[in-house]
Amino acid sequence: MEVDPALWFLLAPRRRGPRFEVAVPATDTVGHVVRMVGIPPTEVGPLSLDGRPVGLSARPTAAGGTDAGAGVPGHVPVLAVGPRARPQPTRRSPPRFLLDVHLRPLARRLRLLGIDAAWEPDAGDAHLVERAAAEERVLLTQDRGLLHRGALPEGALVRGNRADEQLADVLDRFAPPLAPWTRCPRCNAGLVGARLEEVADRLRPGTLGAYREFSRCTGCGQVYWRGAHARRLDAIVAGARRASGGPGRG
Repeated sequence: MEVDPALWFLLAPRRRGPRFEVAVPATDTVGHVVRMVGIPPTEVGPLSLDGRPVGLSARPTAAGGTDAGAGVPGHVPVLAVGPRARPQPTRRSPPRFLLDVHLRPLARRLRLLGIDAAWEPDAGDAHLVERAAAEERVLLTQDRGLLHRGALPEGALVRGNRADEQLADVLDRFAPPLAPWTRCPRCNAGLVGARLEEVADRLRPGTLGAYREFSRCTGCGQVYWRGAHARRLDAIVAGARRASGGPGRG
């Protein structure tokens, strides 16, 4: 088996090299083999057996793998596994995301950029897979086991330990169009402009005297203005725009 170096981090240390052998039952598919060595199918790109393109449902035969090698005594088929191409197309365009419970900071950053990013604090694995399928969302997680579930249509293993690293990875992998300041970071609903008199009863006296431009969430009703965190949030937006190649993408 040959695995592209970009995927070596998913393998056991003893398998991180140009080629390694795997004992494969005759009934197993390529998908079974990929999962067996620890690579979630969502991370798999081009596949080939003895140099011939195949899919996850292909089955290496006990006699020698591909048709070219079948029947040749001693022949050991070579499965080559490549990573997903970037940017990665999705079934729905622009992509919509669903994040697991551990990626809340990433969800807030995606929403800040106007990207549809659903998140639930108490969602279990089965519910996440079901919702991702029903709403045509790409499931973002760092749980490899979750990405091995066969009922999951689309998912991605998010790289990075910090939210800014994770954001950079998602933007690079999916290249979603950006629309900063249009989505509520708390609940993911859309934002609309609001007049001072419409939101005055929700603001502290100090805010009333210092600001005149506001936005209101159409979902949870949260009110936003350019306050003390504006500079930090501007930096996140500016960095995302630079990474995306301009003010918006797509």
